[in-house]
Amino acid sequence: MKKTFIRVALLCLLLLHGIPITANHHDATEQIKVSANRHYLTYADGEPFFYLADTAWELFHRTTREEADFYLNTRAEQGFTVIQAVLLSELDGIGTPNSNGHLPLKDMDVLRPDTVPGADNDYWDHVDYIVRRANELGLRMGLLPSWGSYWHDNRTLNPDNARAYGRYVAERYKDCGVIWILGGDRPIENEQQMQVQRELAKGIREAMPTALITFHPPGANGSSTWMQHEQWMDFNMRQNGHTDLYSDRYSKTQDDFNRQPTRPVIDGESTYEDHPIDFQAARYGHSTAEDVRHALYWDLLGGACGHTYGHHSVWQFYDGRRTPVNNPLLTWQEALQQPGARQMVHGRRLIESRPAEGRKPRPELIVPATPSTSIPGTGRRRMVACADEAGSYAIIYVPTGRAFLIDLSLLTGQELTIWWYNPRTGKAKKAKTIKNNGQHEEFRSPTPEEDTDWVLVLDDAARHYPAPGKN
Repeated sequence: MKKTFIRVALLCLLLLHGIPITANHHDATEQIKVSANRHYLTYADGEPFFYLADTAWELFHRTTREEADFYLNTRAEQGFTVIQAVLLSELDGIGTPNSNGHLPLKDMDVLRPDTVPGADNDYWDHVDYIVRRANELGLRMGLLPSWGSYWHDNRTLNPDNARAYGRYVAERYKDCGVIWILGGDRPIENEQQMQVQRELAKGIREAMPTALITFHPPGANGSSTWMQHEQWMDFNMRQNGHTDLYSDRYSKTQDDFNRQPTRPVIDGESTYEDHPIDFQAARYGHSTAEDVRHALYWDLLGGACGHTYGHHSVWQFYDGRRTPVNNPLLTWQEALQQPGARQMVHGRRLIESRPAEGRKPRPELIVPATPSTSIPGTGRRRMVACADEAGSYAIIYVPTGRAFLIDLSLLTGQELTIWWYNPRTGKAKKAKTIKNNGQHEEFRSPTPEEDTDWVLVLDDAARHYPAPGKN
């Protein structure tokens, strides 16, 4: 009864804020898996699961229960589906007690979790509460067993204890809706470090044989750099990171989409909102909602099966009192309502409104101009496109208002319905229906000559797809 009441209340909040609701009868504790074509994630019945995550690395370490409730309710209301957090967290997570005064380990020994009989008495009880509360709200937890410093910079986690620790945490959360994310912002530099990941994975699989497992890499890298041929890896994760957005990092998502063996790919840490760009605020300033939208659509149309958002104040749960990391601009409570966070769901709804099967990057839809740095563009103004293999629809991200050509020969409908989708509001406007002459057709966004982003959607009119963003 309690869960039903929470879900009804959440649906009312979504409707109140004008957020379209996808019919979803799946419980957050239901196991998800890799699709048959190995390019996206699904529920057991084959319905696609959209991985829309938020980075809340210090959630277990720096929030009270009341604060965690506030955070989780907000992100659930905003349409997120996954919360990424670290059990042994980055900011001295094993040496500084959590908000309740508890440490996760006795004597910093991963084989000795600091537990006290009864409920609500220790660090792990606090984690239990947050994980289960997230599941009640329809959110899955993307759990990192530890931050990378504990196996890369020192030997707190090592080949001798990693398997038992992995088994302990997986046994504790085997009945919850969790996805396991190994790594933690560090590279693999030697065989010992690789062995820690393998042993962790073995321990997790002993307790949760069907668990989904991936690896969170350092910035400007993907798990495929080290893990592409590891049998325990279910999907690849990138950290395209806090770049200046003029780099080519986001094109690497498509590279991972095309790798063999085939695996789904997620950007597990993209440009954070209000983050010092490239860690050089004096040179580049701080990122904005526009920057995080670029990252979202470059990833989604580049082959990712979802996306991870982050806010610079939220990952560290900066409250105005704690020592700040890299100059956050807001408290985490204020940051929860930043526009980029509220706009992520529009990317999710857009993708969910078209079939997942056969969708892949199709950069060849965009006819290069002379010079090509204009169209399809580079850096912040780079256009990207995807379509399904049947050619029944195409989605093109248009970050700036230049005229461009689309190769209609790659689409199969005799008539095409043209839509402009606003990534800031989630609203779609039907522009027109045209004959598909199999040639090049010129388009221009609704805000010509402006750096205002739009999404162009072309549908086979005979398919009668709903408006983009609707289901």
